Amino acid sequence: MDVRVLLVSLLCLGSSVHLSSCQTYVLSDRDGLGREFDGIGGLSGGGATSRLLVNYAEPYRSQILDFLFKPNFGASLHILKVEIGGDAQTTDGTEPSHMHYENDENYFRGYEWWLMKEAKKRNPNITLIGLPWAFPGWVGRGKNWPYDFPDITAAYVVNWILGAKQYHDLDIQYVGIWNERNFDSKYIKLLRYTLDKSGLERVRIVASDNLWQPITLSVLLDPELSSAVDVIGAHYPGTITVKEAVKTQKKLWSSEDYSTFNDEVGGGCWARILNQNYVNGLMTATISWNLVASYYEELPFGRDGLMTAEEPWSGNYVVDSPIWITAHTTQFTQPGWSYLQTVGHLEQGGSYVALTDGRGNLTVVIETMTHNHSVCIRPPLLPFNVTSQSATFQLKGSFASISELQVWRSQFNFKTQKPSFFEKLTPLKLVDGSFILHLAEDEVYTLTTVRTGQKGSYPDPPRSARFPKVYKDDFNVRNPPFSEAPNFADQAGVFEYYINMTDPGPHVFTFRQVLTERPITWATDAAQAISVIGDYQWQNLTVTCDVFLESVKTGGVFIAARVNKGGDLVRSANGVFFWVFADGTYKITNDLAGETVLAEGKSGTRAYVWQTLSLTVEGQYASVQLNGYPLWKNAVVLTPKNGWAAIGTHSFELAQFDNFAVVAE
Repeated sequence: MDVRVLLVSLLCLGSSVHLSSCQTYVLSDRDGLGREFDGIGGLSGGGATSRLLVNYAEPYRSQILDFLFKPNFGASLHILKVEIGGDAQTTDGTEPSHMHYENDENYFRGYEWWLMKEAKKRNPNITLIGLPWAFPGWVGRGKNWPYDFPDITAAYVVNWILGAKQYHDLDIQYVGIWNERNFDSKYIKLLRYTLDKSGLERVRIVASDNLWQPITLSVLLDPELSSAVDVIGAHYPGTITVKEAVKTQKKLWSSEDYSTFNDEVGGGCWARILNQNYVNGLMTATISWNLVASYYEELPFGRDGLMTAEEPWSGNYVVDSPIWITAHTTQFTQPGWSYLQTVGHLEQGGSYVALTDGRGNLTVVIETMTHNHSVCIRPPLLPFNVTSQSATFQLKGSFASISELQVWRSQFNFKTQKPSFFEKLTPLKLVDGSFILHLAEDEVYTLTTVRTGQKGSYPDPPRSARFPKVYKDDFNVRNPPFSEAPNFADQAGVFEYYINMTDPGPHVFTFRQVLTERPITWATDAAQAISVIGDYQWQNLTVTCDVFLESVKTGGVFIAARVNKGGDLVRSANGVFFWVFADGTYKITNDLAGETVLAEGKSGTRAYVWQTLSLTVEGQYASVQLNGYPLWKNAVVLTPKNGWAAIGTHSFELAQFDNFAVVAE
């Protein structure tokens, strides 16, 4: 027995004064059970949040995956939710669609297929969910809207589910509608019909991955819609639901939550909502955006993942506190378990939940996170108080005969800044089904009959390092494991490895921008295609790349340095952009939009000829070369002072890139 537990037992038993602060909480199944537990999960996508993960060398990549998915090791996640790539910017980048064009199907683009297979390899029982953020432009027939032709949209989504099974043997169990955007009742019903017609009756629908309303009212008023929807999924619900949602008698999920910087306060946020989403809101699943922070940290919401893996070039990764907070629940429960009805708030602040498998096992999770140490990014958190307290827990019903519980504890220790996460303590002996805990502020406890918990570990990964100052990629990969070249992070458009059958010379293997029309967007996408790479702190550098325009007269491509914005802010990105056009002109601009022109003139460039572009930025001057000849020297660049390197196209047009190189000071 933990010494503190013994001392508190004596205090609580020995004095009526202490008894008043020693509240008793009954844990019982006598009056039946609460709702069925559906699991804790992570979200890859929305967008491109796992982009850098795939480029890690072994063994580090497998270690990261183990910390996320391996049962009884780290986060041991029950659910993996992924973006159904739609070719558009969806927060931190674009994810490629399985159908760029109407007559195109390819189920090997991107990295979500790979990620789902890796998760399944570690946990064959993991629940898989797909959700679109954006759609290829052809789905909307020229409109920025997916519901005018609901049969086309439904077939497009169902193709993704069928492809997952046919090409990867992945069973998608749930599918959503349109992330954080309007739903359309007619479309939801048609999606259900299309799923059933395609032999996918087992696939369930989550709606609407936005707010509780208006979906819950629509479900209550429309019996046909109600029969189509299986789960009401809300985002960032602040642990509360609405009475109409409960009235639907559907499963209620926090289908996207957390989104908070993964320091100790982020871990505290996650600890509080994992318990209180059920205690306050009867939500039986909580899914973290995002799964793993594997994108350049200067993109929006840097490090808002359960752990951090943003340096494939060094191999460094960080197992942050949310991993171990997740383990407090996931390692000792499974989807299909049930919450007890006896869950709630602690007298002096904090909360407790209890779950059972219905076969004698019991898991209790207790959190005492204080307000300032558990603030999530959204919604605003109303004030509340938590103070240290003693609590007696009395097991009744079928649990009354339990005589021993395993104990796991996390202490955030904000004052000493020496936290201790997921520590196994001495098992707790129960007396007449009762135990007493002294709970300090900012702690998480798991007490459980399950004995398989483990704090997994690997030797420390390599030390953190900056992106290499000298970097080259000739794209000469005959059978690339992924469709995208390492470390390039598409922010508009889609760039893919390409085999150039028409070129018998040195440019057979290239990197190609493949979108030819604007997608149905989720964010405010740029009108240009752009992929960034490198170190955001780069100031003085030379970027060189061979380029190949494929649009006669109208085509345009660029290379860039000091690009200062990406993600859903990419439209307003500044930097130094060197453009050449198929009409024989060039320009140097200070912005991606091409409106702030620093220099321009004749270049003689045309389509279907390889050209070599070079851009040097040093201090406040920029110089450019075309095929080794200077076009302009010392254009004055006052801002920005630093940023990524980049390549891109003037519009959604085909163009190829080869022999990309950066030399930075």
